[in-house]
Amino acid sequence: MQVAFIGGGNMATALIAGLLREGMTAGHIRVVEHNEQAQQRLRNEFGVNVVAQLDAATLAVDVIVLAVKPQQLPEVAAELAPMLTTQVVVSIAAGIRVANLSSWLGNYPIVVRAMPNTPAMVGAGVTALFAESAVDAQQRLQASVVLEAAGSVVWLAEEQLMDAVTAVSGSGPAYVFLFMEAMQQAGMQLGLTADVARQLTLETFLGAAKLAANSSEDVAQLRARVTSKGGTTEQAILTMQARAVPEAIVAAVHAAAQRAKTLGEA
Repeated sequence: MQVAFIGGGNMATALIAGLLREGMTAGHIRVVEHNEQAQQRLRNEFGVNVVAQLDAATLAVDVIVLAVKPQQLPEVAAELAPMLTTQVVVSIAAGIRVANLSSWLGNYPIVVRAMPNTPAMVGAGVTALFAESAVDAQQRLQASVVLEAAGSVVWLAEEQLMDAVTAVSGSGPAYVFLFMEAMQQAGMQLGLTADVARQLTLETFLGAAKLAANSSEDVAQLRARVTSKGGTTEQAILTMQARAVPEAIVAAVHAAAQRAKTLGEA
C-alpha cells in the first residue's frame, strides 16, 4: 500500500512515524508540504519523498490523507479533485462532514472521515472513522491500517455520532489533563514537591488506564473495588459526589458535543 499525506504537521508526522514502525517503507510514503522547514524535517527524520505542490504522480497512491486545517480544505479539495481516480481520501479535519468534502472533491465518493485525538502523537490515540456505502470493505481496511499506525480505531454506523466522539475522545485528553492539574496541585499543597506530585499523578493515571484496559470489569466495578468502607478513598469519592463532580463531567461532555454539532452545521 502507498500513502500520500497532504500537509506535514503534527498528526501527519505521528501517522508517518507509526506507519514506519509498523514496517511500511519510506518509499511508499509521500508528503505534500508547502513549508520548506517542514519539508526538510520530514526528509531528515523519516526519509520520505516530500514535494511542495500537488501533482498527479505524487498522488498515484492507494490512500490520500488530508492533514490540513479545516479552513484550507475547500481550496485543497478543488485542486485535488482532477487527480482522483480510485484513491481512498481520508480527512482528519475536525468538523468537516463527508458530504461537504465529497462535494468539494467534485462529488468524489470514496471519502472517509476520521476523528483522531492528540495521544496519537505518541502512538496511543484512538480514532473514529465513518464512510458512506460507496467505500467498500477493502478501502475501509486501507483507511484503518493508516489510522491504526497511531493507535486504535473504531468505525461508526452514523456520521452524526462524530459529535459524541469529538466530545468524548477528541476533547477528552483535556479533561484528563485538568484532573491531573488538580491532583498535582493538591499533592503540592499536602507537602509533596512538584516533581514528586507530577510523577505520582502521571503514573497513577497510566496505571489506572492500563488496569482498566486489561480488565474485563466495568470501570465502575474497578472503582468500587478500591473504595473500602470508611477508608480514605471513600472519603475522597464522597467529597467529589457531594460537589457534583460526576454530574459536572457528564454536563461538560454534553456541552462539547453540542458545540461540535453547532460548528459542523456552520
